[in-house]
Amino acid sequence: MELIHRIKDLRHFVQSHRSAGKRIALVPTMGNLHAGHIRLVEEARRHGDIVVCTIFVNPMQFGPNEDLDAYPRTLDADMTKLRKAGCDCVFAPTVAEVYPHGLHQQTVVSVPGISARHCGASRPGHFDGVATVVSKLFNMVEPDTALFGLKDYQQFMVITRMVADLCIPVQLVGVETQREESGLALSSRNGYLSADEKQRASTLFQVLQHSAEQLLAGDANADVEAKALTALQAVGFRPDYFTVCHAQTLEPASHSDHDLVILAAAWMGKTRLIDNIRVQRND
Repeated sequence: MELIHRIKDLRHFVQSHRSAGKRIALVPTMGNLHAGHIRLVEEARRHGDIVVCTIFVNPMQFGPNEDLDAYPRTLDADMTKLRKAGCDCVFAPTVAEVYPHGLHQQTVVSVPGISARHCGASRPGHFDGVATVVSKLFNMVEPDTALFGLKDYQQFMVITRMVADLCIPVQLVGVETQREESGLALSSRNGYLSADEKQRASTLFQVLQHSAEQLLAGDANADVEAKALTALQAVGFRPDYFTVCHAQTLEPASHSDHDLVILAAAWMGKTRLIDNIRVQRND
């Protein structure tokens, strides 16, 4: 497995394998890898001959009061995990390599509409940062396939729209959320939780599951959302949003919509957690 820090070396690595007829699969990450990330790498091996994993804590997607400086950087441990998982190349650039003219002089990719609600409303500019860095990574690597975890369902849909709108020739693969036995979605930010907070945080997925059952039983979207917010607050969450959405547009769902996703974000202590669940409602 190769560790590369410069774009020109990355392109040379990719081109040498592409000229040999190999398919390239990309797994973008911010590092501090857990089992969910490793599942992406393992799945990438099914979609490509060469797996490139990027490790880059992207400052452009962090707000002024968010945890950029505190976000864990664990490159050595990440390298060990990736080597065992069969990754072929790790691209870990500096901020200056990705944004050579600085963040304020960077061309910004903005995906309208689908990025405006939910995390887009709570974290202004976040999805501009995501779309910009992912488009740059796609241009650096030019992968045949790119894999993303579906825990951040809105992020996946934003990237899907960006790829379609900009005619980027990459196949996107969404990989189901990996969870602890309690149901808590794996996240690099789970490490911020105390033992007690972590136990209570598992309630988020339980509430999502119960809400899905209520929707399938015919309960009104607004009633489901209201009950869920009450349940989350009862265990100490400070909800950001809990919304029944159309699964493709991410607009609030009507009662006649069938392809649904429930998107949720809530604070447990100082840690903001996100999760979701898909629901296929019958006629």
